[in-house]
Amino acid sequence: MPESPAVPEAEAWFLAHGLSYFVPGVRADVREGLRARRFLPALLVVVLVATGAAVLLVWALEEWTAAPAVLVSFAAGGALLYALTALRARRIVVWALGRTFGSLRLLVPMASRALPLLLVFVTFLFINAEAWQMTANLQPGVLWLTVLLLATLAVVFLMVRLPEEVDQVDDAVDAAFVERTTRGTPLADPARRLLAGGLDPAQHAQVTGYDRLNLILVLLVVQVGQIVLLAVSVFVFFLLFGALVMNVDVQASWTGFDGSADADGRTIDSFSFLPNVSAQLLQVSLFLAAFSGLYFTVAAVTDDTYRGQFFGAVTEELERAVGMRVVYLALRAEADSGLHTGAG
Repeated sequence: MPESPAVPEAEAWFLAHGLSYFVPGVRADVREGLRARRFLPALLVVVLVATGAAVLLVWALEEWTAAPAVLVSFAAGGALLYALTALRARRIVVWALGRTFGSLRLLVPMASRALPLLLVFVTFLFINAEAWQMTANLQPGVLWLTVLLLATLAVVFLMVRLPEEVDQVDDAVDAAFVERTTRGTPLADPARRLLAGGLDPAQHAQVTGYDRLNLILVLLVVQVGQIVLLAVSVFVFFLLFGALVMNVDVQASWTGFDGSADADGRTIDSFSFLPNVSAQLLQVSLFLAAFSGLYFTVAAVTDDTYRGQFFGAVTEELERAVGMRVVYLALRAEADSGLHTGAG
């Protein structure tokens, strides 16, 4: 039996909806990109560039604590660039970010659920002298490394928990699920035909391999995008709140600076046009925003109240992807079976 014309239509649909790894040709490119002969030269370039940038920055600033932060930042940037190009993840990331920023209206209800209790707790840290002393005495490189550490913990936590979301969806696959999720897609008619012919959706329901990784990456990018938006909201809130209630004298008292440079040359560095907005206020706000982002991450996947808000925007897309995949694999299996029968 020749391949159904719905198969290339489904593959085009997959590519347009951030499901690149569902397409066999893309998976082949990804496997090639993960081969040592392709991967190791790129890794060597990233290491050399990161090391050179770290050395130059340390030499220019005469501050060695910036080196680890620069190395980690360049390593993360290099890995992201390689994933977007050689590993063909660009469509996945672009579609997921489009979903995130295309549903900004959902940020308000999410923030109304997640922010109030957190702000009550974190505000007590913000108006605490010890928190100001700790963050104000951190070198910029150390502060940025701390932010990267909190961000890494959040991503690791998501990578551990997000596969459970995929498992819940593919465990729910049945005939009604497939018919519902393929409605309005290029596979709607083939789905009805296959189901009428006795297709057992359970045969292709389990999402594994690169397909599973694709769905996890979509969830990860959407989740990270939402977390970043909420963390930025916290950062802006503390900047505004601090500019209103924390004058330079209070900041100097809480940081241990008396308004003039100390023995290490540190002082309250405020902007001339915004006298209450200082470098120290920026540091405290950034640290608390990063801490809040980690809190959001944990709450979003462990608290049922938050999960409905954070995952509600992509649950329907996740189910549609799994349902489409069932019909797509069934069509390919049908075509392969026809070819083998004809060859026999």
